[in-house]
Amino acid sequence: MDTVLAITFKGGVVLAADQSNARSIITYQSNLDKVKELSSHSAMGVAGPNCDMVNFTQYIAKNLALYQLNHDNIKLSTKAQANFCRSELAKALRKGPYQVNLLLGGYDEDAGGSLYYMDHLAALAKLDFGSHGHASSFCLSIMDNEYREGLNEEQALKIIDHCIDEIHTRFLISQPNFMIKVIDKDGVRVSKFGGDPSDS
Repeated sequence: MDTVLAITFKGGVVLAADQSNARSIITYQSNLDKVKELSSHSAMGVAGPNCDMVNFTQYIAKNLALYQLNHDNIKLSTKAQANFCRSELAKALRKGPYQVNLLLGGYDEDAGGSLYYMDHLAALAKLDFGSHGHASSFCLSIMDNEYREGLNEEQALKIIDHCIDEIHTRFLISQPNFMIKVIDKDGVRVSKFGGDPSDS
């Protein structure tokens, strides 16, 4: 029951994910970081079992670092990183599939911020905004209504906040904490933690 949200703005991407680690009727923790940094200017929000999430994100991050070491410090673009992830998911389908759905966001000097959607069947699409999980039923309509070309960071964060408020109001499953990260020309940084408004 994971929720991952993302939206692009002029100059970057906002990624957000709930912090709950649960299985069946048991919640193990509510401070898990599901937005994993891949490089200095890219990260992915991942929905899926914790074991697959850790294995896949570490595998991708380490291979991107290895590529950079082997190629005179050349970094892969966000598009190249997304296509590498997609090819690895496609390969795994024939062996031991990763049960992960992800949103990969990054910043490139020439292209600015970009966002890619992938599912566990290795489908890949470039988007302006996206969501994974059952809560996307509430969030995609909000994003579709409020997204505008050329949003600034503050406006993008406001849309993410609106989605989190809607999840806290309407979603049956309790997801009290959200991790929100921004990726822009300065790199990846934690913007804030989106907690349950009833706690304040």
